[in-house]
Amino acid sequence: MPSSPLRVALVAASPDILGGHAVQALALARGLASEGCVVRFVPINPRFPRMVGWARGVPGLRTLLNQGLYLPSLLALREVDVVHVFCAAYWSFLLGPVPALLAARACGKPVVLHYHSGEAEDHLSHWGLRVHPWLRLANRIVVPSPYLQEVFGRYGYAASVIPNVIDPAAFRFRLRRRLRPRLVSVRNLESHYGVDTILRAFALVRAEWPEARLTVAGQGSQAETLRRLAADLGDGGVHFVGRVEPERMPEVLDSADIMLNASFIDNQPVTLLEAMAAGLPVVTSPAGDIPSLVRDGQTGRLVPVRDPAAMARAVGDLLAHPVAATWIAQRARREVERYTWGHARRAWLEQYAQATRAGTEAA
Repeated sequence: MPSSPLRVALVAASPDILGGHAVQALALARGLASEGCVVRFVPINPRFPRMVGWARGVPGLRTLLNQGLYLPSLLALREVDVVHVFCAAYWSFLLGPVPALLAARACGKPVVLHYHSGEAEDHLSHWGLRVHPWLRLANRIVVPSPYLQEVFGRYGYAASVIPNVIDPAAFRFRLRRRLRPRLVSVRNLESHYGVDTILRAFALVRAEWPEARLTVAGQGSQAETLRRLAADLGDGGVHFVGRVEPERMPEVLDSADIMLNASFIDNQPVTLLEAMAAGLPVVTSPAGDIPSLVRDGQTGRLVPVRDPAAMARAVGDLLAHPVAATWIAQRARREVERYTWGHARRAWLEQYAQATRAGTEAA
């Protein structure tokens, strides 16, 4: 008789919250389903009933209502074989992953904790009892990069590395043999993503390349501040497009020729993988695990954090040497092939098996 399909609960942000967690959760859901697994998605941000949708705009009330809907939804964990919990840092850790860890343990289910945040060092070093007792409830800890594995190792946790997953076929790979000064930023508009550095770098690029254009995709708490900065820098050329749904990202990337990233807290950004899949040369800061993905002069260009002049020089160098930029884009596209479901599938299934064995032994 054939064995029953593995039932996996994915506890993560839904696409209503734009970001790498939601993109990865959808990618893993598709991959697991292709393996015959039964996937149960449990969003940490359940949709509010229409009559109280306005509460999303009221911070304290939003949190109370969200938890009132999220916590009962964790009863679904009783119906699965293994629980896969996506994990961020700080208060997000306490509000989303911790209840899922407790619910899974109460239901006797093994848990794989999937930690993504580039803020792990600060989180683990300063949050004490608000983080460490809860991490120990996980049967397995998985991180996307050796960078985070080293951070967890310094605090006594054995974390396994499984890189992020994308589908390169979802992005049209286009070699930009005649590179245009069409730049794009696709990180959310929060301070640690350094979009202000990108705006300042663009102003320098535009002084040399007056026809240059910058598309800024994303939303966040810094939106108005960044719009004012762009206006203060003057001379136009910046287009803020706001929220971009994941299915529209290939279109946004295809319209540009160079991708910029200036984050100073990061891990392994999915947005960089997507840009590389689309054939865009990437100019980026070296935050987190980025240097293992973007090797300067080979699969992209690395510049110091908070250094608009260095970023502008790297952009100008790509524009002045399109043959070298094309070579970089081709190497970057080959690099992305290591970040597909085909490479990750065995590792994830093995993590679920090990978590199940650990849970059985603990019981």
